[in-house]
Amino acid sequence: MTDRIPLSDLRKSYELGSLDEHETANEPMLQFREWFEQALARDVLEPNAMTLSTVDGDNRPSSRPVLIKDFDARGIVWYSNYSSRKGRELESRPYAALQFHWVSIERVVRIEGSVEKVSDEESDAYFKTRPLASRIGAWASPQSEVIPGRGTIIARASEYGLKFGLHPPRPPHWGGYRLKPDYWEFWQGRASRLHDRIAYLLQADGQWIRERLAP
Repeated sequence: MTDRIPLSDLRKSYELGSLDEHETANEPMLQFREWFEQALARDVLEPNAMTLSTVDGDNRPSSRPVLIKDFDARGIVWYSNYSSRKGRELESRPYAALQFHWVSIERVVRIEGSVEKVSDEESDAYFKTRPLASRIGAWASPQSEVIPGRGTIIARASEYGLKFGLHPPRPPHWGGYRLKPDYWEFWQGRASRLHDRIAYLLQADGQWIRERLAP
């Protein structure tokens, strides 16, 4: 048996910033935009990567990384295969949680809410912006299904590449999702594990309540 990895010795002191509830935006989407722009300016590695968590019919959760592709007052948008595991779970349980973890600037953003598909027009418009290989890949991959080996995907990509050439249409099983937030949390690492946590909760009248949470 190999020696245990000394996990208890892995520690980091967070010293880069602070977050005061009185200095945050009144609307969480405005606060998110500010932080996202700062992540871009500070060259955070893949600032658009977020963890998406869903729940199946047995209330068993699952998580995976996806990429944010748009955000506005309506919510957070990403694209995927509707027939994948996450797609099937969202079909039966249309709620999800998202998390951005920007390690190098010691920040986390958590978002929860209901999920809906974006319009066909939005999905078509985004699909056309994807690289050709990615558009072919959307046809080639039966996402989340068991396959015999990588050769299966290579063969399917060749098949659809020959079929569609330079102009593959958007597959009917592929498109966008929009999470409509009703909860946000902004986490800023602080020394001694006394982190700053500011939460926004959506009220029935459409207004947001802003609260500080214990670390």
